[in-house]
Amino acid sequence: MDGADAPYQTAGQLQKVTFLACAIVFIVWFHWMRRVAGVLGPDRFRNGPSWAIGAWFIPLANLWMPYRLAVDMWGASTRLPADGEPYKVPFWPVNRWWGMFVTTTLFNRYAWQRYQDAETLAEVRDAVLQVIAADILDIAAVAAAVHFAVRLTAMERLKEAEGPYGSA
Repeated sequence: MDGADAPYQTAGQLQKVTFLACAIVFIVWFHWMRRVAGVLGPDRFRNGPSWAIGAWFIPLANLWMPYRLAVDMWGASTRLPADGEPYKVPFWPVNRWWGMFVTTTLFNRYAWQRYQDAETLAEVRDAVLQVIAADILDIAAVAAAVHFAVRLTAMERLKEAEGPYGSA
């Protein structure tokens, strides 16, 4: 079993390094978007821009605070409706990204603990299958995060270029 575990551990280490690099880039981007959104809609925020970094590192609060910041950034980056237009802001990209992030975070912890506790070959096989399922969820969460990032960035750039009400 040790011989089969060695490549798996190596792949896990590579995955951790890749995750850490992507997390750093995402948090830097998140902070930058919060700073820009603070200019576009300063009345939308209860906390300063530094919370866009710090919120990720507070245990338990990191399962809610970044989401609140993302919702506030999304709202600040949305153009205001012109006279007579309905005011509808679809939040599904934010909700999908955050739901996938929390789900994959919790499921990864569960699957990894099952792998650590596995003693028999059958338990290891079942745990590895759960870790693979967690990795597939990670890929879906990354896709949702990329979609959220692209949409928020585009919304902020459009509001910066056209102003709060858009082009006439």
